[in-house]
Amino acid sequence: MNQDRSALLRALLAGSAIWAGLGAAPALAQAEAGDVAGFTEAEDIVVTARRREESLKDVPISVTAFSANALDLQGAPDITALQRSTPNLTLQVSRGTNSTLTAFIRGIGQQDPLWGFEPGVGLYVDDVYVARPQGAVLDIFDIERIEVLRGPQGTLYGRNTIGGAVKYVTKRLGDEFSGKIRGEVGTYGEYNLIGSVAVPLADGISVGAAVAWYNRDGFGKNRFTGAETNNKDVLSGRLSLELTPSDAIFIRLAADRTEDKSNTNHGHREVREPNSNTAVLPGRYDTLAGLGDANEVVTQGLSLTGEWQVSKALTLKSITAWRDGHSGGTGIDFDGTPAPYLDVAANGTVYKDRQFSQEFQALIETDRLQGVIGVYYLDARASGAFDTILGRGLVPEAVLVPAPSAATALSQLTSGSVDTRSFAIFGDVNFDISDRLKISAGARWTRDKKEGVVFKANYFGTIGSPLIKPYVPALPAPFNVPQILTDYTNERTFSEFTPRVSLTWEASDAVNLYAAYGRGFKSGGFDMRGDATATPDTKNGYDAEIVDSYEIGLKGDFLDGRFRMNAALFYTDYQGQQVTTQVPKVTPPPGVVSFVDNVGSSRIYGAEIEATAILSRNLSANFSFGYTNAKFNEFLVYDLVTGKYVDVADQRSFQNTPEFNGSVSLNWQADLAGGRVAVVPSLSFRSDVHLFEIPIPSIDQDGYALADLSVTWTSPDTRWRLGAHGRNLFDVAYRTGGYNFPSNQFAQSVIGFYGPPRTFRLSAEYRF
Repeated sequence: MNQDRSALLRALLAGSAIWAGLGAAPALAQAEAGDVAGFTEAEDIVVTARRREESLKDVPISVTAFSANALDLQGAPDITALQRSTPNLTLQVSRGTNSTLTAFIRGIGQQDPLWGFEPGVGLYVDDVYVARPQGAVLDIFDIERIEVLRGPQGTLYGRNTIGGAVKYVTKRLGDEFSGKIRGEVGTYGEYNLIGSVAVPLADGISVGAAVAWYNRDGFGKNRFTGAETNNKDVLSGRLSLELTPSDAIFIRLAADRTEDKSNTNHGHREVREPNSNTAVLPGRYDTLAGLGDANEVVTQGLSLTGEWQVSKALTLKSITAWRDGHSGGTGIDFDGTPAPYLDVAANGTVYKDRQFSQEFQALIETDRLQGVIGVYYLDARASGAFDTILGRGLVPEAVLVPAPSAATALSQLTSGSVDTRSFAIFGDVNFDISDRLKISAGARWTRDKKEGVVFKANYFGTIGSPLIKPYVPALPAPFNVPQILTDYTNERTFSEFTPRVSLTWEASDAVNLYAAYGRGFKSGGFDMRGDATATPDTKNGYDAEIVDSYEIGLKGDFLDGRFRMNAALFYTDYQGQQVTTQVPKVTPPPGVVSFVDNVGSSRIYGAEIEATAILSRNLSANFSFGYTNAKFNEFLVYDLVTGKYVDVADQRSFQNTPEFNGSVSLNWQADLAGGRVAVVPSLSFRSDVHLFEIPIPSIDQDGYALADLSVTWTSPDTRWRLGAHGRNLFDVAYRTGGYNFPSNQFAQSVIGFYGPPRTFRLSAEYRF
């Protein structure tokens, strides 16, 4: 891995030298001015990172903004594509799923999507906080822009944004009839249909709808069942009603629903199963899993947003939202074989969540004072259940007294729920000390109250437990009486004050310098997998995480607006990091013990550079670079043998956090057939990545680079757009996740989950 890191570093330096030879520097946003007429200067980008509309240059926060047009020209299929061109960002499909999101920013996030765990990067859809990562791999359609906010956003966005936030902003309908329809075909039998329409019914009343239907054959195959793996079968839709009875009032009622029926992703065995002569399957998307393939994830929501401009200085805003989701399917076959050596069965509905939130804001805008104050409330519940099945013959008969002669399988039921009620008061105000000097100060007080219910038990001589179907007892009563491991209900309250302050100096009309401090907070909770017989402290839950972040940055336009650069240096003090560890149980009966620890403390520092350069009327260039140096100062783990905590900081690394990452892309445009053609080649790279805090060579991912190419043609009247998009052109194999249970009792269950292979897609869009 060190050789790969050195090679990547040499490639980076070489690329920087080439870039310097081109006379341009690294960059942030796609220049879209003159999308049809040619490039003239970098477009001014408006964002709502501080809950109000501002020029990106004026925001003392590290923000990357992507417009709908920029993402379309790049051929970005979903929000995981943002990882390729955003510094220090990890957005990937979680291991063992098709639509659950793993998100990390600057080394901070949460990989484990189990119900009850909180993400470290907040996801917002039209200012509505999406509390759970299930169904959060959002396809990109009918949007206005996407913003990625790096660093803790604990003041304005609050809970669970200690790493940052991703804002998915959809388009407003407006008061004119409009719409578009788009068809796509591609490799692996891909065919997609996307459409949207906005219809004004009367003055100040408009309705709109957007539908997206995605279909793709699998990248691989289940060689045991014949089913496809890594396929896509998704139907998503939105409905909205907008009312503008006057210039001062805006009301939007919006509903959305997404159904994902893609097959279960069991992963690929990385080592040979020792109990047979079966070789490791050559295809990285293939499996021999015998657990089954059916899967379904449904997410839906309803929101009501109202804005009232009371005066030029004051606007009141209300955001009311309800969301609901459930996941059902067969689970994950960890051993990747037809036999149940290590299966996690979840037949039926394994996961449910629902949330209600209410937010009130008062936005202030005067000549020298701008800001927002508000209150926030969340009522949420998440629950689920699954069986961990250890196949027949794996449990020693001595475990059962008296020992029967029947097959001795073992199933371990894990089930529970977490109820959360959160309340917060917040405010952030910017004051112009002078024409060149501005100070911004904000704070948030958050109180989270959580109730956890956890039940865990072993069922001997069974395939499955009574809660998860099918339930197949292999032993008669009383030998199938469960061994209860965990059975408790507990309640905890977490509260925190999270301030933020920044100072901005306008060195010139085009260049801003800033320094900022911010605190982030992620509440604690209860481990739904906790085994109270092995780790008694699990009943007490785990504590909150706290992040203190310091940042200095520069944002500026140069060369008469033809070159834009944003740069930042940051340092983060990270306390109480929540880490999930799963290890084989050392005493019979065999099983997997999970525990969540506040492992101690760490420090993270790094740098980010983004820029856009307009090289000529027809050519622009973008560059991004991120560097993260993350190290644990203390990492305490629970020793199952001694029953004590041990500091192993020197043996641990940050997960999902490459030391280096970056991208470079060009946008060449020219007149063609009366319209405008755009050619966008891009190259992104990431250095070595650990998939867990413990380095695991068999599944950790070495550094890699991905090449993409998009070609689009837009008609003179901009009604038609034709596109050809190729992604991962060199078919690079790279893991995005994995599991590691290398013990013989688990049939050497070491599996990896891989990112998409080389794909090509053609698109045709008509706008009206």
